[in-house]
Amino acid sequence: MSEVRVRIAPSPSGNLHVGTARTALFNYLFAKKNNGKFILRIEDTDAERTSQEYVDNIFDSLKALGLNWDEGPDVGGDYGPYTQSQRFDIYPKYIQTLLDKGFAYECFCTPEELEAEKEEATKNKKAYVYSKKCENLTEEEKAKLRAEGRKPAIRFNVSKAQEAFHDSSILEFDDLVKGKLHMDTNLIGDFVIMKSNGAPTYNYAVVIDDALMKISHVIRGEDHISNTYKQILIFEALGFEVPRFGHLGMILAPDRSKLSKRHGATAVSDFVEQGYLTEALVNFVALLGWSPSDGVEIKTVDEIAKDFRINEISSSNSIFEYDKLKWMNSHYIKMLPMEELKEKLKKYLTKYDLSEMSEEHFNRMIEVTREPLVLLSDITDAVSYFFGGENVEIDEKAAENLATDLSQDVLKAFVEQAETWEWTEENLHEKLEKFRADFKEQKGYKPKFTMWAIRAAVSGRLCGADMVAILEILGKHNSLARAKKAIK
Repeated sequence: MSEVRVRIAPSPSGNLHVGTARTALFNYLFAKKNNGKFILRIEDTDAERTSQEYVDNIFDSLKALGLNWDEGPDVGGDYGPYTQSQRFDIYPKYIQTLLDKGFAYECFCTPEELEAEKEEATKNKKAYVYSKKCENLTEEEKAKLRAEGRKPAIRFNVSKAQEAFHDSSILEFDDLVKGKLHMDTNLIGDFVIMKSNGAPTYNYAVVIDDALMKISHVIRGEDHISNTYKQILIFEALGFEVPRFGHLGMILAPDRSKLSKRHGATAVSDFVEQGYLTEALVNFVALLGWSPSDGVEIKTVDEIAKDFRINEISSSNSIFEYDKLKWMNSHYIKMLPMEELKEKLKKYLTKYDLSEMSEEHFNRMIEVTREPLVLLSDITDAVSYFFGGENVEIDEKAAENLATDLSQDVLKAFVEQAETWEWTEENLHEKLEKFRADFKEQKGYKPKFTMWAIRAAVSGRLCGADMVAILEILGKHNSLARAKKAIK
C-alpha cells in the first residue's frame, strides 16, 4: 500500500461538533496505525456561514484533543496549508478538462426553469432527475443565451462517465466500514459542479482537493454516502486515482434521535468548558462504534492507535451515553497527578478569593474534595463552604437537622469544649472521636447524628469532605463562629 494520507475537512459554520471530532479521531488513529499523514483542510467556500471564530474553534478543539495535524493550516509542507477559499484559482483548470473530454457541459437553465422541472416530477410522482436539456446545445444556441445575459453553470455528465468506466448503470464500491455498496447512477442525474458565479460545488471541489493532496483514504460520516458515487465518477473522469472510502455510522442521543444541544453539550469546546478532560473525551469518543481487542476501555490515544482496526468499526449508529462519559471523566480526574489537577481546577474557582487560604490548606482542600468529582466544574460547589469566613449558606436538609433538639445539644457542647482544643487535624480527630463517644454514652446519641449536627452548622450540608479537614482548614475562629450562629 502506498503512503496512507487521510484528512479531516470541517466547514467553519459552527464550533467543532463531537461527531466531527469522532471522524477526526478515527482518521488520526488510522494514520498513526499505518505510519501515515493526518491532514486538516478548512472547507470555507460558503462565505455567508463561515466565521474566523469557528475556524479558531476548530483549531483549538483539535489541538486540545491532541489531534495535531501533519499538514494543513499553520503547518504547510509539500501540500499545505489548506483553506479551500484560497484555492479557487485551481478549480477552473479541471472544469475545462472535463468539458474537453465531454464529461461536463454548460447549463443555461434558470432557477425558474429548474423549479418547473421539479414540480413536474412531483406532479407525476417521480424522483427528480435533471432533464439534460442543455447537454447538446449548439454553439449558436449558447451564444444566443449568453447574449440574453445568461451565465452558464457547469454540469457533470453522469451517464457519459458511467458508460466510459463501467459496464452498466450500477456503480459499486467496497466501503471500509460497511462493505459493498452500490447505486443505479440513472437515479443521480447530471449535477452542477460549478455554479454560474464561478464557485465550485462541494462534490467537485472535494475531488480536486483530495486528488491534489494525494488522499489515499476518505473516512467520514455515512451522510456522505450519496456524495461518494458522484465523487468516484469525477475522479475517474479526470484520470485521478480513486481513494478508498469508509463511512461511519451516525452518533445518536440516548433517545436515539439526532444528537443536539437539547440533550447536552455537543461541541468539543462546550464539553471542555463544562469540565470534561479532553483525554476522557477522546477515550470515550473512540469507543463510539469501535471496541478494543482486549476489552479494556480506559486507554491512551497511543494505545488505541496501536489496536485500531478500521474494518472492525461497527456499521451501525452509536449512542452517545452522557452517563458513561461522566463515569469515564471521573476516572480520569482520579488519575490526574495532584499538581496537574490543581491547575486545571483553578479556572472553576475564580469566584473565590484563594488568597485568603494558604497553599497548604488549598492543597488539602483539593485532596479531600477530589474523590467524588465527576466534572472539573463540580469543584465550584464542592468547596463553597471552605470560603465565607464566619458565614456559611445552610441548605434545606441541614437546616432541618439543625432545628432538632439533638443537634442543638450537640452544638452547645461542641462550642463549649472545642474552645480549649488544639486546632490540628491529628488532635481534632482524637477530640471528635472522644466527643462522639461521650455523647453516645451520656445521651445515647448515635455518633453519625452527633457529626451531622457539627457538619450541618460548619459546612451547611449533611455530606461533604472529611469533617476534621474542614475544621482544620476553616480554623478555630471560623469553625466555632459558624457553630455558635447555628445555636438558637
